[in-house]
Amino acid sequence: MRGAPTILHLDMDAFYAAVEQATKPSLRGKPVIVGGLGPRGVVATASYEARRFGVHSAMPMGQARRLCPHAAYLTPRFGLYRQVSDMVMELLAGLSPLVEPLSLDEAFVDLEAGGTPPTTAAARTVGERLRAAIRAATGLSGSVGLAGSKLLAKIASEDAKPDGLVVIAPGTERELLAPLPVRTLPGVGPATAETLRRAGITTVGETAEAGEAELLRLLGRAHGAGLYAMANGLDDRPVVAERDAKSVSVEDTFDTDLTDRTRVHTEVARLADRCVRRLRAAGRSGRTVVLKVRSYDFSTLTRSETLRGPTDDPAVVREAAARLLEGVDTTAGVRLLGVGVSGLADFTQEDLFAQATAARAAAPPGPDDPEPPAGAGTPSGGAAEEAPGVTRPEPVDTPPQRRWLPGLDVRHARWGPGWVQGSGIGRVTVRFEQPGTPPGRVRTFPVDDPELAPAEPAMPVAPGGGPAGQLSEPATRPKSRSSGGGEPSPPAGRSIP
Repeated sequence: MRGAPTILHLDMDAFYAAVEQATKPSLRGKPVIVGGLGPRGVVATASYEARRFGVHSAMPMGQARRLCPHAAYLTPRFGLYRQVSDMVMELLAGLSPLVEPLSLDEAFVDLEAGGTPPTTAAARTVGERLRAAIRAATGLSGSVGLAGSKLLAKIASEDAKPDGLVVIAPGTERELLAPLPVRTLPGVGPATAETLRRAGITTVGETAEAGEAELLRLLGRAHGAGLYAMANGLDDRPVVAERDAKSVSVEDTFDTDLTDRTRVHTEVARLADRCVRRLRAAGRSGRTVVLKVRSYDFSTLTRSETLRGPTDDPAVVREAAARLLEGVDTTAGVRLLGVGVSGLADFTQEDLFAQATAARAAAPPGPDDPEPPAGAGTPSGGAAEEAPGVTRPEPVDTPPQRRWLPGLDVRHARWGPGWVQGSGIGRVTVRFEQPGTPPGRVRTFPVDDPELAPAEPAMPVAPGGGPAGQLSEPATRPKSRSSGGGEPSPPAGRSIP
């Protein structure tokens, strides 16, 4: 625990929804809900306008539609969110070499490591300048918490939402923590909370009052000791600079359970290709291929195969995933499929087995060579030999039908750039507008209109056009709040978790 609030926690406000509002002028100030739009979709982020109706993250999309039927429901655009996130993380890197990203929209920063004096006033000034710089660079708002530990900095940023700053002064930690639910503490999940509840412990203050011996009896030595320290406001976890990812993976949940084996094979091959594209974008390779299958009853299994060396060859990953699938019974129905690659490296070692197979395929058959099985392929063709009785799926590079998902970017040869408002019954409705323009016109086209095509998203337009990566003194003092007296209280309906 530090004697000054020099650990900063930044949490961007309703990040995905805020990016959508910033890039779609007609949605500003209106309820926006981003997530999976199918029957089994869940809410990724809801704008604050939508949260007033009770919509929140991880809620089933069907329930969100009942609570807020008039909202704009949009497909996530993760590529754009990552670009905006990179701008924010660049600003954080200008504060300190110790930045610990938790997600695209959330990070810890060790201000002392960046040379900020260990005083409350200095930390507050840096936090205010950061918020102003984020708005200047992206047009978005972020909430900042400052405290002497990661635990309290995160609690402070939650109290600051939306668009605020809260400083937890040293010496006030236990008083602040006491009334909070025990689930506020890191490591307290549903099972631990239930164990504590049965013992009559429901708040952080009651956890501290129970004493270390009682917590050790209830939870064991390691968990009990750590929980007792945090309940007393003691958190010495350091801010750790970003570590390399240990794996790269992709997965899809299907609107209806997959029972057709050919379709399952096709989806696994498609996921393998997506995984490799993400792997290559990160400049990495890997040697262990992982297949994830979740059945209709939510039971989940994983299978893995370790290759002879790291690879970023899509054919090799497809083959390994197909081999793993052969040992999985999917006849009862598949709800989710995933393909991942772990054991990452910065180099690629050619897979000797794949090379040998490709060489054999390229060579003319000899008189003693057996006939190849029907439907068999080679790594260069992107197929693996199928087990007897398995129907070979169609090639994964078959051009898919165009799907006009709400929220995605398009361009019309005549009307220019816009985004999909909705589609159905052979028609697609597009609103033609861009960041920085007034709300645009809506027009409807046949779904197969040859003049309509997918487009790359445009970045948000920041007010004033301030460049990313620079922290300058704000022209006006941003709104801020403090845990001390005399400052405005958090907005109605918001409380420290």
